[in-house]
Amino acid sequence: MAPLWPRRLRLLLPAALGLGGRLRGSAAALGPPGSGARPCSGGGGGVLRHLLLKLRATGPLTVAEYMREALTNPGQGYYTRRGGVGGDFVTAPEVSQLPGELVGLWCLSEWMAAGRPAAMHLVELGPGTGALTDDILRVFKQLASLLSKCDVSIHLVEVSPKLSEAQAQMLTGGKVQSNSEDEPAYMKGISKTGIPIYWYRGIQDVPQGYSFYVAHEFLDALPIHKFQRTEKGWREVLVDIDPEAPDQLRFVLSPSSTPATENFIQPEETRDHVEVCPEAGVLIQRLASRIEKDGGAALIADYGHDGTKTDTFRGFRNQKLHDVLKAPGTADLTADVDFSYLRKMAQGKIATLGPIKQREFLKNMGVDLRMQVLLQNSRDSATREQLLHSYDMLMNPKKMGDRFHFFALLPHHRLTPPHKERNLQSKSPLPPVAGFGELLLK
Repeated sequence: MAPLWPRRLRLLLPAALGLGGRLRGSAAALGPPGSGARPCSGGGGGVLRHLLLKLRATGPLTVAEYMREALTNPGQGYYTRRGGVGGDFVTAPEVSQLPGELVGLWCLSEWMAAGRPAAMHLVELGPGTGALTDDILRVFKQLASLLSKCDVSIHLVEVSPKLSEAQAQMLTGGKVQSNSEDEPAYMKGISKTGIPIYWYRGIQDVPQGYSFYVAHEFLDALPIHKFQRTEKGWREVLVDIDPEAPDQLRFVLSPSSTPATENFIQPEETRDHVEVCPEAGVLIQRLASRIEKDGGAALIADYGHDGTKTDTFRGFRNQKLHDVLKAPGTADLTADVDFSYLRKMAQGKIATLGPIKQREFLKNMGVDLRMQVLLQNSRDSATREQLLHSYDMLMNPKKMGDRFHFFALLPHHRLTPPHKERNLQSKSPLPPVAGFGELLLK
């Protein structure tokens, strides 16, 4: 039997359903998975010239090194130069307010399950335009009486100056101040709803404490290593200069095993082509240590697989697939998240749930009930049409519904009572985790 939807969420839902909101930009502008809110223009000559000089001096680069240069090169990197502002691609929170509102409800549900701690940090990794946090804050405001005795603060991890400026404008109206370089946060402000917000360049700078970590379309852009099985064993896929076209790049295989091959390929691996994202693994280990020590949870939403896919490395430019080796610095480079690898990197410190398809998670969180309220409150046919179009983009299996997945990190005691063997006569079972079980309203 499917677990009953958590009672605390059934109590929250009526109040949350009364939320106001705003319509986002047309969902028709949504690009392919992984496109993100990122504009694409220019020739990328600066990054290419830099890479050609580097390749001639040092030899082939790993795919991870290539991605790092193409995306975050200080002068010409895709994210560094453009920042992701003003593009013609949108992420799920920019399609609709629904995902952010339901993520906010999820955080409150787990906060209540933990006994309503006196302080709570909401940490978003790679907040984009700030739309997701903005929707979460709207939920917190609607349920302010519930949080009246909780010290809530927002902590955003963002390396792009342009994006942090856009986030500040959306969340605070631009009323922020810069901090001195010796402080962990480089910027701070107060949200329009009165909650303090801080900006950091890395997760290591975020203060510890009971926290909810949210990463929406964050891990997919982290650099990956690629490996190919050959008759001589595993070889790493590298990037080198094409000898037939000296101003172009090509993929080559390493002549022998590399350190990455030795460290990242598991003995039991059955696939012939594997992608590994070490930075994602390090991040999961850090989150696992924090959650194990301080409590809280992490919710990751991204497109990916559970250790089944092979070659997913691709580029997007102007809403179309783009050759990953052409004009580096002008296109978004991305790869599916391997959730089985994230589970391994948790190293048993914490429990994991998922991955579960986006359409299932949102339905389990009550997206249909919220949608009904929005439609009832819409005043014209154009608004209703846009709401329905946004819902279709989020839930349609052929669009975002099956492509994106949710994955949670939780303390072990959240799923298994401590000293279970000594507490067989427990008076009440642990409440189910919202979103990861079927919604049954009674």
